[in-house]
Amino acid sequence: QVQVVESGGGLVQAGGSLRLSCAVSGSIISINDMGWYRQAPGKQRELAATITSGGSSYHTDSVKGRFTISRDNAKNTVYLQMNSLKPEDTAVYYCKVSCVRYRGGTYQYWGQGTQVTVSS
Repeated sequence: QVQVVESGGGLVQAGGSLRLSCAVSGSIISINDMGWYRQAPGKQRELAATITSGGSSYHTDSVKGRFTISRDNAKNTVYLQMNSLKPEDTAVYYCKVSCVRYRGGTYQYWGQGTQVTVSS
């Protein structure tokens, strides 16, 4: 079993900040790429940022300069620091991780999502 649990969402005014966390636990050997996605009402889920096990990160243009992805490999946790939030950042934010399992193989797992609402 692998558990992926996000936290840190909430309601914030435009211009404010939030920090999301995603903790991974269970029968895993290691975690490869970790990423944050978001899905706004009526829209498809989209990528926000990813980070490799070595710490190389990628941010989409829509969040670049405002959001920062990071990870703590010792804690099997990935973070998304979100600054200068805009109403259009309102969405459910999901964590996706690529895990190497003890039973063999690499699998993708999603968290349950955490709501971020930015008021104008």
